[in-house]
Amino acid sequence: MAEVDGQEKTEQPTPKKLTDARRKGQVAKSMEINSLAVFGSGLIMIYLTKGYFGDKFFALANDTFSQLNTLKINSNMVQEYFIKWTLFFFMITAPVLLAILVFSFISNVAQIGFKFSPEVFQPKLSKFNFIKNAKNLLFSTRSFVETLKSLAKLAVISIFTYYILSDLIEKSMELVQLTIEDTVTFMMDSAISLIWKIVLLFGVIASADMIFQRFKFKKDMMMTKEEVKEEIKQTEGDPIIKQRIRKEMYKISSKRMMKDVPKADVIITNPTHFAVALKYDMTKDGAPKVIAKGMDELAQRIKKIAKENNVPLHEDVQLARALYKACDIGDEIPAKLFKAVAQILAYIYQMKRIRKRKSIV
Repeated sequence: MAEVDGQEKTEQPTPKKLTDARRKGQVAKSMEINSLAVFGSGLIMIYLTKGYFGDKFFALANDTFSQLNTLKINSNMVQEYFIKWTLFFFMITAPVLLAILVFSFISNVAQIGFKFSPEVFQPKLSKFNFIKNAKNLLFSTRSFVETLKSLAKLAVISIFTYYILSDLIEKSMELVQLTIEDTVTFMMDSAISLIWKIVLLFGVIASADMIFQRFKFKKDMMMTKEEVKEEIKQTEGDPIIKQRIRKEMYKISSKRMMKDVPKADVIITNPTHFAVALKYDMTKDGAPKVIAKGMDELAQRIKKIAKENNVPLHEDVQLARALYKACDIGDEIPAKLFKAVAQILAYIYQMKRIRKRKSIV
């Protein structure tokens, strides 16, 4: 397991780390897939246009060899053949080059999706530190692994190619007995056979390398517990600071809520754990509202303020608990509690009217 500052990377990479890595151009990408795209696309185009290639090669070879006896070497002749061979080169290679360009782009998109990363092209002063770069290039684990991979790939391809070419060399001894057209056909068929076999080998190498690159990328992206905690702090804020903010907001909310307690019509209590202050204005409210609520110590403070301001207290264990859980401050009570609250308010209003009449008498 990889370590960072003595800590093991045991945590899976977070979406933020993967997004940041992608923005910087750090993705699970195999260059062998690109090599396979180059060889494969080139082979496909050569195979599809081999008749066209053969005709063009035959025409050029026939034109060149037919004039060898009468050919006079001078500057005009050299210039004429240079232009002819240059045009010939671009005519026969244009389809192949275009196919390579298209399939190389497709292979990149297939591996990592379409993503342009401007940060990759931004100049960094660290890139001009030749001593550090030389150290990373020559002595880093990554460069060592890449060197071993390249040597192993070169060895496998060289041995594979040697056995194929040795067979072709034996067959090429018979070319002296063939016509120019047959010679060109033999060369084209041999080239296609060689490239096709190498492409198959590259396919195996590319598949293995893609698996390795994804495994390595996943391993490199792993995080330590400390890195995960630090990222949470950066994205969501320091938990300690957030807790302090919540406490301050709770204090401010409690002070504001306590100012509304004297305005309540009734305080529903339980009788020690919960206290819920209700107010109902028939002219504008659809149902009674919770203007304050509290539990334990805060409930006792609500009850104390209510007593000091002659706000009625009504003990109902189940109703107090239900109101506390169902409503936030400012919410109207739920329909299922209408009847119970209505009976209490009706009793409170009736008692107020009785007291009012007695005071008048």
